[in-house]
Amino acid sequence: MHYLDHAATTPLRPEARDAWLAASETIGNASSTHGAGQDARRLLEESRERVAEVLDADPIEIVFTSGGTESINLALQGSWRARAQGRDAIVLPDGEHHATMDTVESLQSEGAVVRPVALTSTALIDPGRFAAALPGAALATALVANNEAGTVNSAAELASTAAEAGVPLHLDAVAALGHLPLSFRRLRGDAGTGVGLVALSLAGHKIGAPVGVGALIVARTARMAPLLRGGAQQRGLRAGTQDVPGAAAFATALELAERERPAEAIRLGALRDRLVAGIRARVPEAVLLGDPVDRLPGNAHLLFPGAVGESLLFLLDTAGVAASTGSACQAGVAEPSHVVRAMGRSEQDARSVLRFSLGRTSTDDDVTAVVEVIGDAYLRASGSGTAPRS
Repeated sequence: MHYLDHAATTPLRPEARDAWLAASETIGNASSTHGAGQDARRLLEESRERVAEVLDADPIEIVFTSGGTESINLALQGSWRARAQGRDAIVLPDGEHHATMDTVESLQSEGAVVRPVALTSTALIDPGRFAAALPGAALATALVANNEAGTVNSAAELASTAAEAGVPLHLDAVAALGHLPLSFRRLRGDAGTGVGLVALSLAGHKIGAPVGVGALIVARTARMAPLLRGGAQQRGLRAGTQDVPGAAAFATALELAERERPAEAIRLGALRDRLVAGIRARVPEAVLLGDPVDRLPGNAHLLFPGAVGESLLFLLDTAGVAASTGSACQAGVAEPSHVVRAMGRSEQDARSVLRFSLGRTSTDDDVTAVVEVIGDAYLRASGSGTAPRS
């Protein structure tokens, strides 16, 4: 199988697996006061310090979670419920991940008022539009990089405008982790209060850690209510027995990803450019979506006019190529990409996209495999009929 869906999940790193197995031999609950418990606590806190070192944060600001979705929920629900009195608006750019969109939608039942921010035609969050929506808001959220289109946003500018407006900001860095430099301290800038960037969400399985571990970086000054209660672990923000092996594996994967990142960005960018050129040579109608320059190095998000994305996906899968439509799939029903719609494209276009995402195990052979089969797959998929309308 030629795997080009690293944005969904990437293979487990052997080093992270070994770190998990070694840590799992540690006996004791990290909250216990006896020697075994303190041994576990020591390993947990060492892992927290390692994560903080890579992400330029204070160790106390690292809250380990079960992954990106929990981190996003804690940041948004927690910030909303601890908001300043009289503030009810949530600034929500179009095209955010469903973990964010669905969480904000649920908060509307608690009185939240959504202030949408339109994307540009390249899936960029325009800082000016974002700033215009901020005054008086309870909180704001934004992607560091769009998980479908791959467009990289100006996270520093978004954080600066939120700080100036006195609004707490959550940044979703799940897609960016391991591909872009991330410094929580630098993104916070001079924000010394609970406004501006207050939380940054991360997922371990995107960088080769096990599924089921992630982190939320929470500024010391942030006002945030917990989702889980029943203990005072992790500043009281996430109650429950802490996952020491998961933390150790996450720290190991993160250190390796950061060490490799500069060279990998160059390598993956070259592979992606070759992939896009090869696809367009076989399918001249194909259109690269997202920003042509400021995008994640391994992301190729393409529109195939007249072809149904699900049909293309099936044909590629039978040819031994794994990719993604880049659209949400809920209850087994494929939906048109809300990101493509947010870029101003039609619903038919939103049903005719594929996302190829490359990672550390990607090779020239993977690119060649796609290029060799994409022309025939497109002919067959476009012959299957016009993309359906809802």
